[in-house]
Amino acid sequence: MLLTEGETPVVTRMATAIARLLLGVTVLSVAALGQVAAHAQTSGPVIVSLTLDGVVDPFTADYITSNVARAQADGAEAVLLRIDTPGGLGSSMNQITQSFLTSGIPVIAYVAPSGARAASAGAFILLSAPVAAMAPATNVGASTPIGLSGGDISGTLGEKVRNDAAASMRTIEQTYGRNADVAETFVTDAASITADEALQSHVIDLIAPSAQDLLAQLDGTSVRLGDGTHVTLHTTGAVLQDQTMGGFVNFLHTLLDPNLAFIFFWIGLGLIVLELIIPGHIFSGTIGTILLILSIASFGLLPVRFIGVVLLIASVVCFVIELKAPGLGIWGALGLLFLLLGGWFLYDRSGGVSVSPWALIGVAAFAGVFFGIVVAAALKMRHQPSIWNRSVVGQEGVALAAGVGPKGGVVRVASEEWRAVAPSGPIEGGAPVRVISLDGLVLTVEPSDGQHTNPPDASTTTSSSTASSTNPEGGTN
Repeated sequence: MLLTEGETPVVTRMATAIARLLLGVTVLSVAALGQVAAHAQTSGPVIVSLTLDGVVDPFTADYITSNVARAQADGAEAVLLRIDTPGGLGSSMNQITQSFLTSGIPVIAYVAPSGARAASAGAFILLSAPVAAMAPATNVGASTPIGLSGGDISGTLGEKVRNDAAASMRTIEQTYGRNADVAETFVTDAASITADEALQSHVIDLIAPSAQDLLAQLDGTSVRLGDGTHVTLHTTGAVLQDQTMGGFVNFLHTLLDPNLAFIFFWIGLGLIVLELIIPGHIFSGTIGTILLILSIASFGLLPVRFIGVVLLIASVVCFVIELKAPGLGIWGALGLLFLLLGGWFLYDRSGGVSVSPWALIGVAAFAGVFFGIVVAAALKMRHQPSIWNRSVVGQEGVALAAGVGPKGGVVRVASEEWRAVAPSGPIEGGAPVRVISLDGLVLTVEPSDGQHTNPPDASTTTSSSTASSTNPEGGTN
């Protein structure tokens, strides 16, 4: 019986294990059948499709390099990268170019659609791919290294950086047998050329109006990889497998947009100024700080010019002066002018990075409304007492120890301490007072006997005849 009772759990555990094993085999079989069915449905070669849109940053570098490695591991025919970028961070660019040069499958870099560009770091990325193609009405170049301030790097350091970048560009083009001389001018002379000029000078391989036309032209073409080996592309009937950034990563990448960086920087400054002018609430200061941090982080990856930042700060200062010393609106007009100039000169425009005119107009309109109406109204409310505060008029209180006189003092009314003045003369500490008016946050008080009588009459209630004789009214009781 003991053995029988012990057998039941053993059998149960064995049965459970067998069931789990069968379930696992079933799941794996279904997955394998699904993959076979998927391959049967596509039947053609798979080309992984990626997109580089916007600034070259660590997020795009990880997105591109990881998908190139995964495509090679999965046996994809090639990787197609659509490019439209003003450039970006050099370290992120190097990650991408190295992954292209070491990839075991061809990477097809394609500047598209029409109107797109591969500027600055984007030119290096385009030309480091085994196949470099462009759509009509696109451009490539302007790859001179610049500092984080947006200007040229001067001195010996600048010369070293430019020489290194030029050598890298020449090496990349020579790897694929393209025109290294013209490509090198992208770095040394900040040259930028059209797609037609790039094809004629053999800087790129193809011009194609669409991705489908590009793949049709590449079918059967022998492509040289970065390691010197050649592979033949089979693109007929190829299936484009889109791989996009994850939602959160794409959100972080979007925050690095030049227009958003400009908007966040100026609004962040405005909200922080609002917090300083009208303290007592945390929301404007907190939100402003967050926006300012995000914009500064974006500036670290963009060709920002110092003069643009100075002009934007000056615009906020002008708006504050206009609020503090209102007049003909000259300071407000200067604030708007500095705002527009600051946005225009914020980035080095030679690399294709600039603030959209619509963003400039929108922020300027917001600035006018924000400082002209919102902040002005808040300042006015700050100096106006609330309805509850106005109820202190007519109430009685007591002067504090130092007393109160025509030049001011402190009284306690309705269990609160107030600044006060007594135009009729000094009132000793501890003496009762009555509030006769409220100007902003300052009370005007007069002596009180606690019976709501006039101050002259109250003076006659003293016990000495001497006090009566010194009555300013000259009256007798």
